[in-house]
Amino acid sequence: MFDDLAPLLKKLMPDLRGRMFANQDMSGLTWFRVGGMAQVMFAPDDEEDLCYFLKLLPKEVPLALVGVGSNLIVRDGGLPGVVIRMTHKGFGHIELENETMLRAGTATLDKKLADFAAHSHLAGLEFYHGIPGSVGGALRMNAGANGGETKDVLVEARGVNRTGDVKVLKSFQMGFSYRHCDVGEDVIFTSALFKCVKDEPEAIAARMNAVKNHRETVQPIREKTGGSTFKNPQGHSAENLSAWRLIDEAGCRGLKIGGAQVSEMHCNFLINTGDATAADIELLGETVRARVKANSGIELVWEIKRIGRPLKSHALFEFTDWVSANDEAAFKQAGGVK
Repeated sequence: MFDDLAPLLKKLMPDLRGRMFANQDMSGLTWFRVGGMAQVMFAPDDEEDLCYFLKLLPKEVPLALVGVGSNLIVRDGGLPGVVIRMTHKGFGHIELENETMLRAGTATLDKKLADFAAHSHLAGLEFYHGIPGSVGGALRMNAGANGGETKDVLVEARGVNRTGDVKVLKSFQMGFSYRHCDVGEDVIFTSALFKCVKDEPEAIAARMNAVKNHRETVQPIREKTGGSTFKNPQGHSAENLSAWRLIDEAGCRGLKIGGAQVSEMHCNFLINTGDATAADIELLGETVRARVKANSGIELVWEIKRIGRPLKSHALFEFTDWVSANDEAAFKQAGGVK
């Protein structure tokens, strides 16, 4: 439990319209169903409300952003400061900009965006049907699947920076690369404009069904999971290798630590079997990374985002030799021990 920061913030922001919650349990808001408390959670009513909040938020207050919690581990020690949660009420809209463009709020589920496009006889967004997340996350990580990526369909993105100023970024200004964009973490995306092409409903439906069938066949979608855990290797001799294959070849399929397990169905997915902690899941992920590195020489990179403070009592934060120097520095800054 953190000190209640909400009364002070409400006093500083008398015209705030969004909802604010003190000591919000994050475990119910992530797909892994793990994690500690957020000191304050704020759900803005709309972009204007978000701008007002950020203009008046003291600069020394830590700030984090959470969408639908699909690609996220919140550590067990929780999140000091403020967590902004983009909700469907304020940021879940989808509308036709013109005959071939759609504008969507960043709390819109990727699947819902794909469905809306299909119902409007617009093609190009079918790959979103298989991505478990929201538009905001898709922008931040250049989400992609089944041969499509966000960079291929984005026209522009709107966002608000830490000082409460609205920014509009064209696709070429996003600095997209594989599962990454270069836009600073201080920018909170609020909406995005996508380009599509007209097509026959039957053809769109067939591609959507192919995406759906593939996902249901090979991914543990009914488990408590965060989606793909690690990025596929890029830019070296293992360019054509997939993360799941490297994990399988390292003997990690089905590997368990506490209540966390590498999925038997798709071993680039970690699952909470029922009583896992965030530290169990993260330690399992680091163990997988270590075994893959030892077996293949390739160091897997996390695709799942990890935020918050660890609990110092867990074995992960004793820093065994296989934790990389970058992770060690990050964990120290977050309160880990060596």
